Amino acid sequence: MRRVLCVLLLLAWGGAASLSAQDPPVREGERNRGFKLEQNYPNPFNPETRIPFVLEEILFEDGERPIVSIRILNILVQFVASPVALRVPGSEQLPLLQVEYPAPGRYEAYWDGRDRNGNLVASGVYLVQLIVDGETDIMKMYVTK
Repeated sequence: MRRVLCVLLLLAWGGAASLSAQDPPVREGERNRGFKLEQNYPNPFNPETRIPFVLEEILFEDGERPIVSIRILNILVQFVASPVALRVPGSEQLPLLQVEYPAPGRYEAYWDGRDRNGNLVASGVYLVQLIVDGETDIMKMYVTK
């Protein structure tokens, strides 16, 4: 029952029209928050993927530096892992959790398809959650074996 409820909540939250691996999520009327989570690639993947995202200039106004985290969640919205930051000085090969970004631009994270215990995850639907200064965006991705 709990799993069915979680799936129904995810469909209502993410938009039932956005079930394809390549379709972007529906975000009608959404304000510009200064960041954008883009679809991971490849998708579906086995076992590794890259997760692109954009940090816009508005986040860096007045000398501010945004704090960014990316979390991989299972379909029950439980924490599975955190990918590593790519091309961020001082943060490479570290989990992308609470990382301060120095400049606007397009960035990527890398996930090797392993959970936080180092085990390869099972095939299925996973969620990638981008958190920038407390604001969140979520997208689906698919692991295939």
